[in-house]
Amino acid sequence: MTRYDAHFVGQTLPSKAFYRFGRFIVSGGIRVYTRMSIIGRENLPATGAYVLSPVHRSYIDTPISGALTTRRLRFLGKDSMWSSRWFGWVLSSLGAIPVTRGSADREAMKRAVTVLEAGEPLVLYPEGERKSGPVVQSMFDGAVYIALKAGVPIIPVGIGGSERVMPKSAKFIYPRKVRVVIGEALHPNVPVGEGSRVPRSAIAAQSAALHAELQRLFDMSMVGVGWSYPPETSHDQNATND
Repeated sequence: MTRYDAHFVGQTLPSKAFYRFGRFIVSGGIRVYTRMSIIGRENLPATGAYVLSPVHRSYIDTPISGALTTRRLRFLGKDSMWSSRWFGWVLSSLGAIPVTRGSADREAMKRAVTVLEAGEPLVLYPEGERKSGPVVQSMFDGAVYIALKAGVPIIPVGIGGSERVMPKSAKFIYPRKVRVVIGEALHPNVPVGEGSRVPRSAIAAQSAALHAELQRLFDMSMVGVGWSYPPETSHDQNATND
């Protein structure tokens, strides 16, 4: 664990009030500015923990994800951003969790499982960094592993249009339409006891199911945003990283 543990929880009354205020301003602005429509909001659990797994095409995906529910969503962030005590408090209040960059992945996974065990929803992008194009790229196992380890459902989300709202290297946020489609929960299909290992076969099967569902939702979310990817960005394109 890092030396920023004091900022980890963010469960004080002031921090919760700050989150509600910040969410009201940011989410309201994003929804109006992007004319955002949301389909499938009923698929988000009203209580209990879950892993929210959206496709990732833009930095704007983070506030878009936060606009999907009034519950506070948790995100992972570099712990260097917590070097200022005041700014660290703001980040924690907004749902961010510090993780040491360059440390073993198990630290991030341990913190993620801790959040889920506390009953809070957590956002994890299964593609990792931002990608580009209409194809859901090869996924990291982290989101599925953490969900299976914590025994919580995965909520897949397609976000259409965000790549033109804030493209890579963009200096501005453009008023383009965004359409979000929230899929039904994918429930863990393997019992995992405390301290036990998650079978690789279960991770592979769940990852394949999540990948297929994300592609379906992403295709649906692109319908009605007013543009489409050019034909050359076909389903055999290579991954595009940050």
